[in-house]
Amino acid sequence: MPSTPSINSINSFKYGYTLEVYRFDKRSKAGERLVKKVDYDGYSGNAMMDVLKDLHAHEYPRSKYRLDFFPTWVTKRNFMTGEEFQERYDTPYYCSPSSETYWSS
Repeated sequence: MPSTPSINSINSFKYGYTLEVYRFDKRSKAGERLVKKVDYDGYSGNAMMDVLKDLHAHEYPRSKYRLDFFPTWVTKRNFMTGEEFQERYDTPYYCSPSSETYWSS
């Protein structure tokens, strides 16, 4: 039977979302370019949907911009010890302790 996490480990998890703003740009191969990233700590998914609607309405029109949001922190497992840890979603694979390449260099 798996053990339940303690209250301290549950409270130590980080919450929040990161908003990525892309501008449509036909000069690039992908057809868009990253304009900026903004962290929203402590926001829920529903609150982020409200933020997206507000930003599309006032700052970033849908005809020129694409907005995406992702959970800022993801839970991964350390490759060597097997312990779970949290890291940013945009951490390169080779910089993450969850990959073999991190430990082999």
